[in-house]
Amino acid sequence: MENKAIIPFLVTMMLVTGVCNTLLNKYQDMQCVRNCDSPNPKDHRHFEQPVIQTIQMFIGEMGCWLVVLMSYIYNRHIASRLPQNQSPLLAGGYRPVNTADGDEEDHTVEDSDFNNDPSKPPRLPDGRIRLQGLRTFLLAAPSCCDIAGTTLMNVGLLFVAASIYQMTRGALVLFVGLFSVLFLHRKLYLYQWLALFVVVLGVALVGLAGALFDNGKNHDIDQESVVATITLAARELRNAAETPEAVKAVFGVVLIAAAQIFTASQFVLEEWILENYAMDPLQVVGWEGIFGFSVTVIGSIILYLTVGQTEAGRYGYFDAKEGWRQVLTHRAVAISSMMIMISIGGFNFFGLSVTRSVSATSRSTIDTCRTLFIWLVSLGLGWESFKWLQVAGFALLVYGTFLFNDIIRPPLKACLPSGLREREVLLPEEPIEHN
Repeated sequence: MENKAIIPFLVTMMLVTGVCNTLLNKYQDMQCVRNCDSPNPKDHRHFEQPVIQTIQMFIGEMGCWLVVLMSYIYNRHIASRLPQNQSPLLAGGYRPVNTADGDEEDHTVEDSDFNNDPSKPPRLPDGRIRLQGLRTFLLAAPSCCDIAGTTLMNVGLLFVAASIYQMTRGALVLFVGLFSVLFLHRKLYLYQWLALFVVVLGVALVGLAGALFDNGKNHDIDQESVVATITLAARELRNAAETPEAVKAVFGVVLIAAAQIFTASQFVLEEWILENYAMDPLQVVGWEGIFGFSVTVIGSIILYLTVGQTEAGRYGYFDAKEGWRQVLTHRAVAISSMMIMISIGGFNFFGLSVTRSVSATSRSTIDTCRTLFIWLVSLGLGWESFKWLQVAGFALLVYGTFLFNDIIRPPLKACLPSGLREREVLLPEEPIEHN
């Protein structure tokens, strides 16, 4: 009961840290760092350092080791002294997922007891191998995918509103589904393919909303007739093709959508690794933070020496020296950097805690709510204007994601596999357990 009582806190903190992370990244992009005294706003130059923002994310992920360390200290030195029925926040919010069979018992049986063949690595009771030693470098592969995906998304965020950025990330479910079929040999049913099509349509509408309507206009088309609405959209489309801002918006959406290919590759690689190797998920995040940070820092140094310090690359994405100077000399950028690190670390911790305490499906549902909150906060701050086309795209994204994750039932029973059709009448009578 103590663990159930803390679930609302975990869910709330996951939402808060997730919303803050996206908004803080956008806020950082909006900070003027050069020519700020010029009376002409077009001369102002804002913080545009997606590589540094990627490094910030990995530093936040490395913060997961603090939770692992605190958990170790608690279990080693404090837990044995507490009453057996006492369950403090740390124990309820994070408990290492048992890598043997999923239960909470402390298995003390040696690995060698389950594999007597000395020529093969020792295996756990569930057939997996402990992910330790040199095998830990397997996590460098999803880390590299994370580097590419995060950096592309950070570049895309420079050109689109925070809500469009978050909604376009909904294309992730499409690539995860496709890669699961191609590489993990998963089977998708007809309703899941339908859900992927709906997600693609939703992303297309969100991207179209970003291209047609800039943030400085508030297009009130709810009282227009259908013909007038279509005419307005056609006129805006013709005008958009001639304006650089529309081109930038489309470019940003394309970059963010393309980044989901790398993020999906990361998820599929992580799933394959954790199917064959055993490690606590929070430690997985921590190791990926170490690998990602190391590779990104080395890569940024190489890119600075080859591109960033040239005349053409000065003040660009690869000018690491100028980027870190901007971080250290501009208070708003420095403070937002610290808050981004804290928020991404907190989001990983609370997200894994929600997965542990409730379910992965519930976490994906909560993450969809995060998109809604980002949108509402952006509207409240005046960072963007209300767009009906974006509402339609978001609705399709939510419906497609929920349908794919089996949160809602497909509209036609014929889309269901035969086994689920037979069990459908029994579902309401079955108890729902989250632990």
